Amino acid sequence: MYYHDSRLQYPVTVDKPNPAFATLLQQAIGGVEGEIRVCMQYFFQAWGNRAPTTKYRDMLLHTATEELGHIEMLATAVALNLDKAPTSLQEEGAADGIVGAVMGGGSAKGAIEHMIHKNLLSAGLAAMPMDSDGVPFNMSHIYASGNVAADMYCNVAAESTGRVLAVRLFNATDDAGMKKMLHYMIARDTMHQQQWLAVIEELGGDAGTLPIPNSFPQEQEDQQNNYNFYATAMDKSVPEGRWTSGPSIDGKGQFTVFQNEPLGDTPVLGAARPDSGAEQQQIG
Repeated sequence: MYYHDSRLQYPVTVDKPNPAFATLLQQAIGGVEGEIRVCMQYFFQAWGNRAPTTKYRDMLLHTATEELGHIEMLATAVALNLDKAPTSLQEEGAADGIVGAVMGGGSAKGAIEHMIHKNLLSAGLAAMPMDSDGVPFNMSHIYASGNVAADMYCNVAAESTGRVLAVRLFNATDDAGMKKMLHYMIARDTMHQQQWLAVIEELGGDAGTLPIPNSFPQEQEDQQNNYNFYATAMDKSVPEGRWTSGPSIDGKGQFTVFQNEPLGDTPVLGAARPDSGAEQQQIG
């Protein structure tokens, strides 16, 4: 069960409406790094979480619901930035200083015009569940494996790329209201990164969770290849680093370097079936 409060989670104001920035904000809504992605990811992780305790499910539900508030904030920001967008290039508004810069010449003109018109025609100058290219959000970006450790590592990556996007948006605007909203969202991305890492630590940290799943007996895996770095360069060079020598991150092995070479034979699939549509020479 979910509850709604008509007030925004955090104030959203726009000093100077900028339709071009509205198109950039769409990426934070429906892009692969955006808020719909993390919101749905956390919900589905929560709804499928199995454990003797419900605390991980409950925590995910709290944060997924918070992300709904972020989508609402961004949708509001898109609508406010589209306030001065003209409905056609012939409108007087197209000569306005702000809109003129958006609708004027340059290689970006067509893409921005397309996005503004799409927001107008399909949503009445409001936000849509799409990215900055107008591509609808694709739920295939949602990762919910049923393994809490695997999900937490996915969540750290999602919040990291989301924070990168938010920082880029922050640097792309001079609007004080937009910077204020984004500095809040950047802070929440910081917390969420820490939150998921805290779950990993509580599960035992890297040593306790890796390799995932930790429920599979490692003695059943190939002991000759579980901590080898495969060097695949033709000149046999090796990018030396933490991953090439010393104890593995999980403390259960030693990193070594393996100069890649075939460990198997050339595959022979045998003759084609007579009813396969192959050439006579292929059929035994």
